[in-house]
Amino acid sequence: MRPRVMPAGLVVCRQRDRLIFRMGASATPDRIAPHPCEIAWPGCSNRPGAWASRMPPGRSRCGWRSCEPGSAGGQVKEKQAFRAIRLEARKPYRRIGLCAAGFRCACGIVPVMPTGMDTDKQIEGAPGTADEVLARMRVHLIGMGGCGMRALASVLLACDAKVSGSDISSSGALERLAHQGARVHVGHCEQNIPEQCDLVVHSAAIHDQNPELVAARRRGIEVAKYSVMLGRLMARRVGIAVAGTHGKSTTTAMVAYALSAAGADPSFIVGAAVDQLGGPSGVGSGKHFVAEACEFDRSFLNLRPVLAAILNIEEDHLDCYRDLAAIVEAFRAFAALVPARGVLIANGEDRNVLAAVESASCEVQTFGQADGCTWRAADLKADRGIFSMDVLLDGQAFCRLSSPLPGLHNAYNTLAAAALLHHAGLGHGQIPALLASFAGARRRMTLKARARGVTVLDDYAHHPTEIQVTLRAIRQHYRPQRVLCVFQPHQHSRTRFLLKDFARSFGAADEVIVPDIYFVRDSAREKDHISSEDLVSQIRLHGGSAAYIKTFEDICAHLQDELCAGDLVVTMGAGNIWEVADEIVRRLGKDS
Repeated sequence: MRPRVMPAGLVVCRQRDRLIFRMGASATPDRIAPHPCEIAWPGCSNRPGAWASRMPPGRSRCGWRSCEPGSAGGQVKEKQAFRAIRLEARKPYRRIGLCAAGFRCACGIVPVMPTGMDTDKQIEGAPGTADEVLARMRVHLIGMGGCGMRALASVLLACDAKVSGSDISSSGALERLAHQGARVHVGHCEQNIPEQCDLVVHSAAIHDQNPELVAARRRGIEVAKYSVMLGRLMARRVGIAVAGTHGKSTTTAMVAYALSAAGADPSFIVGAAVDQLGGPSGVGSGKHFVAEACEFDRSFLNLRPVLAAILNIEEDHLDCYRDLAAIVEAFRAFAALVPARGVLIANGEDRNVLAAVESASCEVQTFGQADGCTWRAADLKADRGIFSMDVLLDGQAFCRLSSPLPGLHNAYNTLAAAALLHHAGLGHGQIPALLASFAGARRRMTLKARARGVTVLDDYAHHPTEIQVTLRAIRQHYRPQRVLCVFQPHQHSRTRFLLKDFARSFGAADEVIVPDIYFVRDSAREKDHISSEDLVSQIRLHGGSAAYIKTFEDICAHLQDELCAGDLVVTMGAGNIWEVADEIVRRLGKDS
């Protein structure tokens, strides 16, 4: 093959069964290398481990992998080639610059570091604690009590911003923010916005006619959605974003916890409280910013990740998406946000995920049990629902990994987390122990108490698939005599759109109790289309035992009479159904 000379002295050519990348004297030799170096890519296989054939003394070796068997030759993108040179010119030459920069050739060759090397693709972040710009800002948050918004408020407070905010009702989260220094208002009115305010941030659940939002726009104050602000924060660091219909919070928490425990001191925002991290958010001095990427309202399209994962894709949020095809298209746009130097970890067994990542410009690595997955789980063994597995990276042994949480779905979450942590710079010897010590996020199969032989759990599951896998994991792990599930449907629209799926999802429960649907985001008209009685009727039609009990007080009274030793009761839903679990524990007492 005739050599192709690229910008800055970069040469790509083919000799027999090898691709040769040369960076010679014309590549600013005084800044990059004192003499030419050559990297050979032998063979056209999908296996890593092809090493530099000739290198200047003292240089570390670099691995290459083909994304497509049979690739031959190609033209390096000019912009990325120059970027590779510039990156390496700024630091002592420790690795071959092209691989460290992580650019892509048009022929499909993607440089990667082999297993065990200390790297995160030399992705540069902007580490540091309180940002000087944020420290001077006066920010008001509308809907501050929501999971993501209260986490953002904590991050802003930690950065010394002046924070105020409001929500429709009081909560423990708002009280904690007030204790941290935020000015908190209960209820929405334009007077809540301070006289001096630089930015108003609102959650996706806030409607355009909210009085505070209307007042902010009238006053000419900059207005941004929560996800936009999250994207701004992420852009300052090495962003790690976890997306998917299910498992986002758990996997995000796993990654943030492992990086923290390893001493990387990341910043993070998780859609759930994590006791081991001191809450749902934190500001660290490290270069990583770990965040949950929510697809509702296409919010995740405002993020700026360098490393990302897509765990799964199913129908949900059909109040803002036309159908499943529209959801897949949104995830395709999310995948396109990951730059060519980044890495996208994708579920290799989910056809919707594979469709979403097929046109991604970055390197895509798949995970799962299938033979073709980049990160493959093999030799799975389960002990009371806790799975352990051999992890193979491109067919080579990487580590033995144990999921810290019950359920096959959590084994997959753990595998995805391990892949992200590897690319974030943690070694294969560190990852298993760090993940094994993760204790979970709140409202994810959380054990509230054991009282009088009764086990009380609380869980956030609010989608049919989440209900199914959680109930199955509960049965495998706790092995109760009976499972009583108190499920609070979340949104009338979700209940209506997925009614049949919900009705089939309670097969592992002996009894299902359903209070009124938690009303949020829907219109009053939507409220008239569906009720909890409709769901109960459908569960019964599918052979389940279900009852509609309107109020929490009546549910607690029913359970107090019904429960006996050996039973397990789990409250489920994204609303305030956790209050039932707390009240049951109060009434039963706790075993000492």
